[in-house]
Amino acid sequence: AQLVESGGGLVQTGGSLRLSCAVSGSDFRTLDMGWFRQAPGKQREFVARITSGGLIFYDASVKGRFTISRDNAVNTLYLRMSSLKPDDTAVYYCNRLPPFVNWGQGTQVTVSS
Repeated sequence: AQLVESGGGLVQTGGSLRLSCAVSGSDFRTLDMGWFRQAPGKQREFVARITSGGLIFYDASVKGRFTISRDNAVNTLYLRMSSLKPDDTAVYYCNRLPPFVNWGQGTQVTVSS
């Protein structure tokens, strides 16, 4: 499968962004999908998950601020991020759960204080 993330950028504290992840080469609607992030000097960490059936889970650090969704008609995963904090600064990735071996290039999110 190919994963292409987009939508990142530079935003001030308290701002919002919407990330997109276009998935090709696999039957997207059957996949459990997730968002992950990797901050400088840290390991990649889980952010949010949405199952093929629409069940949603969030890491405690983003619950209430981030919203994961999917559009199976266009094979795209989304992450709406609100009330952004400097600690949210990271490269954001999408992947299947469990992850495909190959990750996308990610999209950089930078939150300035």
